[in-house]
Amino acid sequence: MNAQSVTSRSLKETQAFAKSFLSQLASPKDEATVVCLDGDLGSGKTALVKEIGEVLGLNKDLMTSPTFVIEKLYPLKTKNLKLPFTCLVHIDAYRLEEAQELSVLGFEKLLEDNTNIIFIEWPERVAEIIPDSAITIECKFVDESTREYRIRKSNK
Repeated sequence: MNAQSVTSRSLKETQAFAKSFLSQLASPKDEATVVCLDGDLGSGKTALVKEIGEVLGLNKDLMTSPTFVIEKLYPLKTKNLKLPFTCLVHIDAYRLEEAQELSVLGFEKLLEDNTNIIFIEWPERVAEIIPDSAITIECKFVDESTREYRIRKSNK
């Protein structure tokens, strides 16, 4: 995946970034595609996941932050962009004290399914169980209407 940095000044621009990001994903792997979302509160992590969800055919208005439930699974009805995904998994690890708490939610099983695309907010809280193949998107708050997104390969 090529390093890419984008400044977004609107949800429309964030959705364009989401489309571009998804179009860069490789064909199916042996495990789920894991995307770590690195950034402070208000940096656009959940907004980005919602825009990616919409690109994949979900109603973004029905997607909510998993802050209090830790994990949300969204079955995908269509294969958009010729991608193999059948489920978008959104995890917010902010409230977790250790990585093994994700095991209770069946994280390992989610990883085994190569048709899952898994987004993890606050990945530093669960770094030891994130696969080496994970991609990181750095999310940065610039001002009330501007966010910066930068794709990089994870360097655990």
